[in-house]
Amino acid sequence: MPPEIPGFRTERVPTADGTMLNVATAGSGPAVVLLHGFPQTHLMWRHVAAALAVDHHVICPDLRGYGASDKPEAATPDVYAKRTMAADVVAVAGRLGARRFALVGHDRGALVAVRAGLDHPETITHLGILDVLPTLDMWDILHGADAAVAFHLYLMAQPPGLPEEMISRSADAFFAYFLDAWSTDPAAIPPDVRAEYLRASRDAVASIVADYRASAGIDVEHDRVDRDAGRRLPMPVTVVQQDWGAALGYDAVALWRRWADDLDHRTRAWGHFMAEQAPDEVTAMIRELLARAPRREAAASARASRRSTAPISTCRPGH
Repeated sequence: MPPEIPGFRTERVPTADGTMLNVATAGSGPAVVLLHGFPQTHLMWRHVAAALAVDHHVICPDLRGYGASDKPEAATPDVYAKRTMAADVVAVAGRLGARRFALVGHDRGALVAVRAGLDHPETITHLGILDVLPTLDMWDILHGADAAVAFHLYLMAQPPGLPEEMISRSADAFFAYFLDAWSTDPAAIPPDVRAEYLRASRDAVASIVADYRASAGIDVEHDRVDRDAGRRLPMPVTVVQQDWGAALGYDAVALWRRWADDLDHRTRAWGHFMAEQAPDEVTAMIRELLARAPRREAAASARASRRSTAPISTCRPGH
């Protein structure tokens, strides 16, 4: 049996198009949805999810194409578009009783979270992003030899066939490379969890490649339309990143301010797998995010406060 998050129950929940997602849930209270990254499953949230479930309804799905969720064939580019994957998350959360919820994503899951925030602003109350840039900006900042750090993006962007063949022939070595190269604390991913990540990824090469291929095509198109239209994330947004800006020569805060009105951006040396390497810090960050009132609600509260403290007129009619 694969490892599970203690105290969580797992079930398969249908999305709007019938794709079934494997979802771990626990707790009650305001809903928080946590989206995993690559090459991982919902297990990456095991520490953070357990801590949040004390007073929140926590929902941890495997994204479509990952873990124990369905892996539909990428017959068209939209099958693994982040727009489709964001719609999955909204549908599944709704079926589990969460009509509005906070959303936190890491890596690939963070790209889905950004798209959900743009497409479903009435549903997403707060948005947390761990260690990515929006898809369009990610491609814009990769130049020259520095782009070698993201070689897998270019490999999986190629037309169907060669990437799947190459990765399938050395799947464990390929996926283990990222678990090792991106980790600053190997002990944070214990052997049983690492084995599950490798098994799940080995069984999902085609769908993982399709997810990345979408990020070099249809996801860029969707981001470009939104950026040109001036569409922004209206909810409170917290972004936590390693200092990739210094390494690759860009201003991360400036990039995110083009997308988010209410932004808290933090640079931290927690490694890429920060929810596993610094779970207490990530949990605290999420709780701080959830405590922030959306600007519209804060403005309404301020107006109500001013009205309640305004002096009461004692003048009578005619005076």
